[in-house]
Amino acid sequence: MNDLETEEKVDVLVIGAGPSGTVAAAILQKKGLHVKIVEKQKFPRFVIGESLLPRSMHNFEKADFIDVIEQAGFQKKYGAKFADKHEICDFDFASQFSDGWTWTWQVKRDRFDHILAEEVMRRGICLDYEAEVTAVRFNQDGSSVTTVEKAGCTSDIRARIIVDSSGYGRVLPRLLDLDQPSGLPERSSFFCHVKPKEVSDDKERMRIIIIVYTNDVWGWVIPFADGTSSIGIVGSPEGVHRYEGSKEKQMRKWIAEIPALKERFTDCEMVFEPRTITGYASAVKQLYGNGYVLTGNASGFVDPIFSSGVTLATESAALAAELISEQLAGKTINWEKDYAQYILGGVDVFKTFIEAWYAGDLQKIFFSNSPNEKIKQQICSVLAGYVWDSGNPFVKKHDRALSNLVKVVSY
Repeated sequence: MNDLETEEKVDVLVIGAGPSGTVAAAILQKKGLHVKIVEKQKFPRFVIGESLLPRSMHNFEKADFIDVIEQAGFQKKYGAKFADKHEICDFDFASQFSDGWTWTWQVKRDRFDHILAEEVMRRGICLDYEAEVTAVRFNQDGSSVTTVEKAGCTSDIRARIIVDSSGYGRVLPRLLDLDQPSGLPERSSFFCHVKPKEVSDDKERMRIIIIVYTNDVWGWVIPFADGTSSIGIVGSPEGVHRYEGSKEKQMRKWIAEIPALKERFTDCEMVFEPRTITGYASAVKQLYGNGYVLTGNASGFVDPIFSSGVTLATESAALAAELISEQLAGKTINWEKDYAQYILGGVDVFKTFIEAWYAGDLQKIFFSNSPNEKIKQQICSVLAGYVWDSGNPFVKKHDRALSNLVKVVSY
């Protein structure tokens, strides 16, 4: 490695060029701040998390990303369908309780993330690919010096504040010892992209399909605009990897076993070899500190069941950017109240629904013989990502509301 070669100064250093990082950077630039993004990988690159939620659209609006995403022609998503063998529960985002967007997109993340990264660079934001953060030194006033390695050379970046949007890379949690156990059971995701013999019709492609299968296994189908689909199996490691053989053979056995997959994907072409992520749940001791804030998966990840990842990533990014611009303008920010409590409040709502899913309680509600339309609209809003709408009882009192409803439908 060569000696230190360069040094630059910015207002805000953003670590990571995924949706969280680019949303934060775009909003910060709009506020007149000098922003730089460093990204360890080279884009485009594969990442999971392909079905968005309507709530994320508000954050794409704030970053002025809607038009550039629209022009890309991604598959539009208008709801979520839950399938339990012979029963279907369909949620139409147009029939939700909360005011807001009633649709979003289903995207291949390699292309989607690359489009957003290219857009911020088009706007003049410096984005360095294949640049790895190796050290960070914080000063008493919150400013910092970050050491970055790229192509065998190191450089220093001086920033007034850092936004860690590094996703699963979790740069600052590792460097600052912020990681802590999530408290959630270990689960696995086993997934791939497939090209079916026959493309599903336009209406079916407008939904993510969640397949209820056994107590410890569920599946997803996420159709894309090009006729391919993302399919996945999620559950306990033992449940997900119950078959032997190559990963492709294992996936084909799952396709043959689950009727909803067998009907659509028998003899499908696999675009890439199926992949596994195990033990993906994560948490941190704190979401912010003197001179930094964590956004998106860098601050923790819960579970893929309700596609909350990009919504939490962009919500935290947009809020962090707003607060940073105010702080750097001289305003005193209560990061605990205005950031951590707000973001974690939404995470807690998702957690309640996730725990109810794995307990089997949500399935009882979804497939109840006498559904209440108003309650369905309120739950639909949560599934659309509006987990900060305190006017919704399934947000404001999520624990109690769900547990009481389970008792009613189980009676």
